[in-house]
Amino acid sequence: MTTAAPATYRHNGMVCTDHTIDVPLDHARPDGPAISLFAREVVAAEHEHRDLPRLLWLQGGPGGRAERPHAAGAWLRRALKDYRVVLMDQRGTGRSTPADRRTLAVHHDAGSAAEYLAHFRADSIVRDAELLRRMLCGDRPWTVLGQSFGGFCALTYLSLAPEGLERALITGGLPMLTGHADDVYRAAYRRTLAHNDRYFARYPGDQALADAVAAHLAAHDVRMPSGERLSVRRFQTMGITFGTSSGFDTLHYLLESAFVDGVSGPELSDTFLRGIDAVVSFAPRPLYAVLHEPIYAQGGRPTDWSAHRIRAEFPEFDADGQDAHGQAPHGPLRFTGEMIYPWQFAEDPALVPLRETADLLAQRTDWPPLYDLDRLAHNEVPVTAAVYFDDMFVDREQSLATADLVRGLRPWITNAHAHDGVRADAAVLDRLLAMTDGRL
Repeated sequence: MTTAAPATYRHNGMVCTDHTIDVPLDHARPDGPAISLFAREVVAAEHEHRDLPRLLWLQGGPGGRAERPHAAGAWLRRALKDYRVVLMDQRGTGRSTPADRRTLAVHHDAGSAAEYLAHFRADSIVRDAELLRRMLCGDRPWTVLGQSFGGFCALTYLSLAPEGLERALITGGLPMLTGHADDVYRAAYRRTLAHNDRYFARYPGDQALADAVAAHLAAHDVRMPSGERLSVRRFQTMGITFGTSSGFDTLHYLLESAFVDGVSGPELSDTFLRGIDAVVSFAPRPLYAVLHEPIYAQGGRPTDWSAHRIRAEFPEFDADGQDAHGQAPHGPLRFTGEMIYPWQFAEDPALVPLRETADLLAQRTDWPPLYDLDRLAHNEVPVTAAVYFDDMFVDREQSLATADLVRGLRPWITNAHAHDGVRADAAVLDRLLAMTDGRL
């Protein structure tokens, strides 16, 4: 393992130190090819010279870089009272060796790229974290705070390397330990329909407006400012915003700017189209699309484009009766959620070169297990988890079933927060810490 000299700077009451180390692409082959892993350590300026314990932030995703200190959620200021916080760019993201349509083009074919990306799941992320921990902490364990997919990684951490953890805090991220991706998406479609009902109940006038946008898209070749076509089915993916605390309002205020009067009649405004593009494009996070289903892959079965197949069980999402093949919408339009579809690899330029690679990953069957059920059943690391009652992204009942399988895990079930509660309200982290300390 090689390391680069750390760089330190000060920002807004925080002292930030940047670390870069080389880690094996395949941890089973430590002498094989290496990739770079970046992490930023943050400490409150008043604690700069204190020997505080470290907390590793495991962000959601997959395929999202760690939060940056200037834009981190409410949790960071709370964590800095007690910890040195480590913001690790999970492999393939941020300043770690990136994985996108440009860098993956160095592979001679889609099969080679798929083999490469097979090493970008939670098991590899955890083993990266262990190398980073030993570099920063020596033999001292650290605390992990896992948000969403980061919670999935925390359960993998408890399965693979519990000796590295002092405690684990999880927010909106207790994964199903067994089962198949089909079970995940079947439950997800039901929750997404419920969120649609809540959205249109809050903004009843938006149903006619959303239907009008869908009708316009079905009848016209509409291009976003990036030059990409906006199809009905791509417009429907705006429902991914529903799972956050401000998601309903974000879509509502975007829809209210949808139409302007053009030369030939109503047209979709650039303001509206630019706002849509900012959400539906995977250019900033292609691994989210490529690896979204593989994070559930275990047990010798392929995911086989699970969300796409299971969608057929929910005709409510067929906005035009022909899945956006040009027919006039029948409505009422329903927005989809955290699902990835094969057609996105034909419509999003950031994903088009990765289409064959994604398909190979969807058919792969030799995925290693991510969770050790026996080790979790005998867990000795204190674990607390916020389970959001109406979480659109992670199923409540599946989360509670997992909680029952992890010895000593204490769940906190709340309907006071959406999926991003730990970012919106420091009280979420405060409560989880109090629970692990025995104060609650």
